[in-house]
Amino acid sequence: MNKLKPQPTLVDQVYEAILSDITEGKFDNLRRLKQEEIAASLGVSRQPVQQALLLLRSDGLVRDATGRGLIVAPLELDFVRDLYEVRAAIDKLATAKAAERGAQTASEEGAEYLEAGQRALKNGSIAELIAADVNFHFFIYGLAGNPLIAETSRSHWNFLRRVMGQVLLKGEPPVAIWDQHTEILQAVIDGDISKAEGLAGDHITQALIALEERIKS
Repeated sequence: MNKLKPQPTLVDQVYEAILSDITEGKFDNLRRLKQEEIAASLGVSRQPVQQALLLLRSDGLVRDATGRGLIVAPLELDFVRDLYEVRAAIDKLATAKAAERGAQTASEEGAEYLEAGQRALKNGSIAELIAADVNFHFFIYGLAGNPLIAETSRSHWNFLRRVMGQVLLKGEPPVAIWDQHTEILQAVIDGDISKAEGLAGDHITQALIALEERIKS
């Protein structure tokens, strides 16, 4: 029997919708997130909105406002640095294992992820750019053959999407990222464990430098 894929709950869908709006800059950082407005815009009751906002707060994407209510959490550079430090360790492990275990699958399926990234660059859509980036990295995580890698990374990526959205709103799409993805994928296809791991580490380091510059600006 084929395994059934779990369907997203209504709360999951509301969470995703709010997170997408946050990443695309549709909520001002100082504006309170009003449950009634969000519920009306999504065509749902207040209950799933309330639950989704609590999850977003738990993930650090929104925070309590002065007095009452919630606002979008401001980006704090120290936290972003800590997050990328953890991400570097995970991505280096994942990419090394992908080169060791997933070279054949990378060769057969990897090109479509690069093509999706190039289409997103051409279209200039923030949502598409973020989705393509996330999908590429989770493809690498899957090639690693260790399900704990993707599971551990998932909550981090929700916040990373917030960071990426803010960066994309402040400047041109980072074309170099997809050149780096191409190099990483080729190292995985070649089964070059050391090179793949090194490229993954350099990719995170360069991404953090670019993020720091744009956040400071």
